[in-house]
Amino acid sequence: MSEPRPLMRDRPAPPVRIVHLGLGNFFRAHQAWYTAHATDADDWGIAAFTGRGPATADILNAQEGLYTLVTRAPGGDEFETVSTLSARHGADDHGRWVRYLASPEVAMVTMTVTESGYTRGGDGGLDREMPSVAKDIAALRADPRAVVGTAVARVVAGLAARAAAGGGPIALVPCDNLPDNGAVLARLVREFTDTALPALGGWIDANVSFVTSAVDRITPATTPDDVVAIESALGYRDAAPVVTEPFREWVLCGDFPAGRPRWEAAGAVFTTDIAPYEQRKLWLLNGAHSLLAYTAPLRGHRTVGEAVEDPVCQVWLEQWWREAGPYVGLPDAEVRSYQRALLDRFSNRRMRHQLAQIAMDGSQKLPVRVLPVLRHERAAGRVPAGAVRAIAGWVCHLLGNGVPVTDPRVPGVRDVGSALALLDPALVPDRDLRVAIEEEVRRLQGH
Repeated sequence: MSEPRPLMRDRPAPPVRIVHLGLGNFFRAHQAWYTAHATDADDWGIAAFTGRGPATADILNAQEGLYTLVTRAPGGDEFETVSTLSARHGADDHGRWVRYLASPEVAMVTMTVTESGYTRGGDGGLDREMPSVAKDIAALRADPRAVVGTAVARVVAGLAARAAAGGGPIALVPCDNLPDNGAVLARLVREFTDTALPALGGWIDANVSFVTSAVDRITPATTPDDVVAIESALGYRDAAPVVTEPFREWVLCGDFPAGRPRWEAAGAVFTTDIAPYEQRKLWLLNGAHSLLAYTAPLRGHRTVGEAVEDPVCQVWLEQWWREAGPYVGLPDAEVRSYQRALLDRFSNRRMRHQLAQIAMDGSQKLPVRVLPVLRHERAAGRVPAGAVRAIAGWVCHLLGNGVPVTDPRVPGVRDVGSALALLDPALVPDRDLRVAIEEEVRRLQGH
């Protein structure tokens, strides 16, 4: 039996004009896909950096940056080779990072570093007391060319190199599930700069655009079976494929002073009011995902597809959507249509979207996915059962019920009071809310 052929380019890679931080599956199913499908894709190569170790970059380098995107519909798979990753680097290649950002040919930086990667404090600003942040502040204060590790510090170090080189204007495009993520990143960059490199602030104000984006495409972790299936179907071995769903959405709001790909040709939407799109995605999709991630495992489910076939979980979903829907800011008919589409997407059992993957870093996710709706409901004098259940499920998760805990911020959380204090200290005095969550914890543990 012959060896499977390797993945190899049949034409030169496009020139690097985008630098991306966070070389994970979602980026490769989303931003990289949109760039590959822009009508001017041949002009827009991406240099992508991992967030931590070099493993993904090493694997992709062995494949010349090529990878297979598997679009997994209920009726079967579609395969395509994505070729827009012109360069791949590990997180520790700081020299390459700053050289790219210093180049006037680079027009933007995009980011997928997850909610926790923004190193925010309780007030939403930069957590200067976090050891990794404090270390990076001290390093750049001593030497703007110093090697740093946190995402915001890496951005600031790159901007300092660009300013010094006269690289010109640039756009920063965060693509993580944070409301108004462009403004979030702008605040963090400015607070870091004011602390470490205050002289850089004026240049940033004059040259850097912060673009807000709302992203949507369910992308589960790749499994060994996916690698085998691609080799069987296509005759080559891809060690870094990505599996995703047919649905995709990217909504952007902001300026691109050095240009951008024609993403609209691939379906991206450009708007001056992104808030309704953000809220629809964060509350209806991501909020529902978190609800299922913490409650459905208590009923023996491992994936989203399994959970939505459970009539009890269906009731829980509908209850959450009834609470969240009125606050989205879109017409009722549009919200209901989106919810029906979500049920279809969630029901695609071939996706195998693991609840354990969704459950990670809940202390960062629940404040943007669930708490806004909870606050609206409490202001109206109601104790919302759906939001209460999501938080109670998270408490059960922290107490060892359900999927394993992966969240560096939760040590010491052992009861409802300490859980609420971590999510939002202002919720702790709300006795009715606390009692409702405690009662729901007991009910869920009974499952």
